[in-house]
Amino acid sequence: MATSAPIPTLEMVAALAGVSRSTVSRVINSSPSVAPGVLAAVNAAIDQLGYVPNRAARSLASHRTRTVALVIPEDTAKFFADPYYAAVVPGVAQFLSTTDYTLTLLIASERDEDKTRRYLLSGNVDGALILSHHTKDRFYVQVAHSLPVIFGGRTTGFDAPDIHIVDIDNVGAARTATGVLLNHGRRRLATIAGPQTIASGIDRLAGWRQSLEDESLDTGLVEYADWSASAGADAMRRLLARDEGIDGLFAASAQIAFGALGVLHERGIEVPGRIAITTIDNDQYAQTSSPALTTIEQPTTAHGSIMAATLLRLIEGEEIDHLTLMPTTLIERESV
Repeated sequence: MATSAPIPTLEMVAALAGVSRSTVSRVINSSPSVAPGVLAAVNAAIDQLGYVPNRAARSLASHRTRTVALVIPEDTAKFFADPYYAAVVPGVAQFLSTTDYTLTLLIASERDEDKTRRYLLSGNVDGALILSHHTKDRFYVQVAHSLPVIFGGRTTGFDAPDIHIVDIDNVGAARTATGVLLNHGRRRLATIAGPQTIASGIDRLAGWRQSLEDESLDTGLVEYADWSASAGADAMRRLLARDEGIDGLFAASAQIAFGALGVLHERGIEVPGRIAITTIDNDQYAQTSSPALTTIEQPTTAHGSIMAATLLRLIEGEEIDHLTLMPTTLIERESV
């Protein structure tokens, strides 16, 4: 009969790393007196063993922290500039306000990886919500093997059965938005794709390509941008330099579309007369642009609430589906 693997202990970490128990304790408690090489060895041992400090205490409901972390793997400037976060964070907070749990917000760019890992795995929180993670943020997968974690988006490699995701169908949303352009007779279609290090950027480009391939249309008119309006404007200029015959544009976000629209106005190119535009996100950029943008609305606030609710179920030991997809809504306006 197979026996279960022993629960990793502080002593096991120390033995694997070749250091003393007290050194491991200093690493776990973020002591500044630990040499970089020793810190790396201890963290590697923690990852290999799947060791979680305070595991026994956290396994008892009466000793839970009743705190969850919301992790944003971006820098502070991007966090405050993106309306997505302005909607999803209140969704998380509103749900948790009806429970005994409190919320800790971590704005954790890639340079904070070790600090974030130590915080999440040192018994400070009962679980974590990870938003807009990048494909290189592999250590969050390692964290999810030792701590209840809900990811706010799918990405390549996050398909293990113990990884849990709440997302919209970004491929389907992009296909719907592109289909609107095709249904209006547009055939020379371009896209400004989002970052290809983030699941939503990857999937929205895939959806656009699939729609054009279904119609045997050219899929070569692609430029890339981050989620900002300024990057969208720069990408639109590059597209026009490549092909002035574009008659339809799918932009991966409303911010990107807003920037592209400004360039078209500067060039005297009529929208939707000469170029029709569709996008994703029904935020202020989509609603206040001129013309207002045809878009796919994702339930952003509800996304935050459902992520939080799903995480608490996972903390309580319930069986959770690997992937939860939320519905989207097409909103047709004057840009097509």
